[in-house]
Amino acid sequence: MVDITHKNNTLRTAIAQAIVKVSKKETIEAINNKTVPKGDVFAMSKAAGLLGVKKTPDLLPDCHPLPIEYTGVDYEINGLEIKVTVTIKAIYKTGVEVEAMHGASIVTLNMYDMLKPIDKGIEIHHIKLLKKTGGKSSFKDKFKRDVNAVVIVCSDSVYEGKKEDSAGKAILNKLEACEVGIQDYIIIPDEVQIIEEKAKHYQSNGADLIIYTGGTGLSRRDVTPEALEPLLDRRIPGIEEAIRKYGQDRMPYAMLSRSIAGTIKNTLVLALPGSTNGARESMDAIFPSVLHVFRILKGARHDKTK
Repeated sequence: MVDITHKNNTLRTAIAQAIVKVSKKETIEAINNKTVPKGDVFAMSKAAGLLGVKKTPDLLPDCHPLPIEYTGVDYEINGLEIKVTVTIKAIYKTGVEVEAMHGASIVTLNMYDMLKPIDKGIEIHHIKLLKKTGGKSSFKDKFKRDVNAVVIVCSDSVYEGKKEDSAGKAILNKLEACEVGIQDYIIIPDEVQIIEEKAKHYQSNGADLIIYTGGTGLSRRDVTPEALEPLLDRRIPGIEEAIRKYGQDRMPYAMLSRSIAGTIKNTLVLALPGSTNGARESMDAIFPSVLHVFRILKGARHDKTK
């Protein structure tokens, strides 16, 4: 199956439809009057649809098992047509559109099976997805202002040429994937004064986003949070919590990270772990949704994302 371990849980909703067309009005009357020989068509077909939704990953090889938390089956009669609508909701890392379409298919197939003894002209039409929400596409900020970022690697060993930087490059790759411009990328030692100076310099030179990687642990030379905290006008605990929660779900030592987030005027400052995985996972945890902060800093309404 496709690897979705890097994704975040969001509320996923999908609505699918299918249409059953009968050949005579007597069939509709039998459904409404519950006189179909095989039983209550709507009730039994709904039950079949619920089972079908749950069985979707058993039948489709690449479909992930997921915790479905709501399934709704609705019917609408229009002449000789019955529109079946299936709504699925789940809080998970991947969408539920296949489950909704499979559910709609099973509902209509069960209706066909129950009605064929009394109507040989039944047809199934228009199995399709009507709507889906949730995931990256729903929360991609449409704010058109260009965002420029600076990536600062805090590492004595990288600065001294004893090892190659990979954490900073992982951050750069994620920024480029999110269409964020790179204003600068530098490597500095773990020195409080230099960390402070770089934050002030790039903020005054128009950087929208300053990302530090390294120096957020608990060793004697890990001083990035201590250097940055006095400069921040406001901390953003939600970003910090999201980073640690995402990391903790993947490895137990993430709780030891002292990643911080906050603003200096209208510049967002992040201090992320210095390990490659820690930096990459921290970026996956908050990007691209964190870019919404620039809409808020500019004064737009918080609930507007378009």
